[in-house]
Amino acid sequence: MLLYNSLSRTREEFVPLEPGKVKMYTCGPTVYHFAHIGNLRTYIMEDVLEKTFRYLGYDVTRVMNITDVGHLASDADTGEDKMLKGARRENKSVMEIAKFYTDAFFADCEKLNIKRPDVVEPATNCIDEYIKIIEGLLEKGSAYAAGGNIYFDTSTLPKYYVFNDHDEEDLAVGVREGVEEDTNKRNKNDFVLWFTKSKFEDQALKWDSPWGVGYPGWHIECSGISLKHLGGTLDLHAGGIDNAFPHHTNEIAQSESYLGHKWCNYWFHVHHLNTDTGKMSKSKGEFLTVSLLEQKGYAPLAYRLFCLQSHYRRNLVFSWENLDNAVVAYNKLIARIAALKPEGEVDEAALAELKAGFAGALENDLNTSLAVTALYDALKAKTSDATKLAALADFDRVLSLNLIAAAEALRNQQAEAKAAETEAGDPEILAAIAARAAAKKERNFAEADRIRDELAARGIILVDTREGTTYRIEN
Repeated sequence: MLLYNSLSRTREEFVPLEPGKVKMYTCGPTVYHFAHIGNLRTYIMEDVLEKTFRYLGYDVTRVMNITDVGHLASDADTGEDKMLKGARRENKSVMEIAKFYTDAFFADCEKLNIKRPDVVEPATNCIDEYIKIIEGLLEKGSAYAAGGNIYFDTSTLPKYYVFNDHDEEDLAVGVREGVEEDTNKRNKNDFVLWFTKSKFEDQALKWDSPWGVGYPGWHIECSGISLKHLGGTLDLHAGGIDNAFPHHTNEIAQSESYLGHKWCNYWFHVHHLNTDTGKMSKSKGEFLTVSLLEQKGYAPLAYRLFCLQSHYRRNLVFSWENLDNAVVAYNKLIARIAALKPEGEVDEAALAELKAGFAGALENDLNTSLAVTALYDALKAKTSDATKLAALADFDRVLSLNLIAAAEALRNQQAEAKAAETEAGDPEILAAIAARAAAKKERNFAEADRIRDELAARGIILVDTREGTTYRIEN
């Protein structure tokens, strides 16, 4: 399998540390508000990646964090904790906010057929792990105390900017609008490992530590949770492209300084969902959620298909027109599958060929657009319907579009509609019967006979009874 590795900026053959097994970590949500559909694009593509590994026969262990403390409003470790911001907005406790939006996040994931990771760990569960790592970094000289906080010292690294070749001045704190420089830092790119009460007296969640009562920085959380559940090495780390710097950059810095060796081999980054005005974000007010899509009449799986039609390393432009096109494509796809009849033998050779084409698309840097095309290739294949249905069910183990279930539901709906129509009577035939009755009432028997004979020629036999005229259809 070829995957683009953000660390090397090249497509590489994926080779896990242990044959047949994949240790995978994905950054989870900061649960201070609903996830918008831009966030969820990343989780959809990570879900496809995990299911692809499983489809190809790997034993996968996937870990994801829930950030419920420590994520501040800026890259420079300044501003208000997002969880505290959410609590103030809704006049609730931080833990009430965390539970509500964690539940909401997984409800959205369920609607989008995003599998729950094997391990989901809230950041607040791992304080001891963070303290242990920070103590180790201090002992190694990779961290220092200043102004009551503990900082990672980026000057101890041979290379800090591992995901890009930017000049240091381009990424300097203070260059970005609205980012305030922290004068406690020795170097502008140093970052906080532990905050103490000396800086944030109003922080809702605090814990005892060797450096005073305080709470962890955002970046240390993923390192601590990953080390706790996956050990000191990691096959693949995934997240949105906006996390590459500084979050993932800082994860690598602290993890490898603590461990003393390379930590993660492959980095998988999903690019942005944009609107006409640029990147979708909560701060801009472009807050499209799964619930809002549903309110507007869009099925969540139509949005999943919309995401699958584009490569994860391309920015995807959202518009209602584009989503409408995905809805039309999804409905047509389901209708074509519903028209298949599970008859005949499964042609194992033909099925193997179709599956090879599908797997090849996924192995080509997770090319979901080609994987969707493989669905249509299966529908057009010169083989039995039973073979086509077997292929589609197999592909849906990864694509998770509910293809077979949705087609079955459509067939049932069509059958019910036909039965209801038969019970109520065909409107055209009923109109002809009414016209015949009117002709008979006017003693225009020639017209009444003409209507009867015309219907009979079409296989529609009229039956006159005391209660009125009914009909039966003869084949």
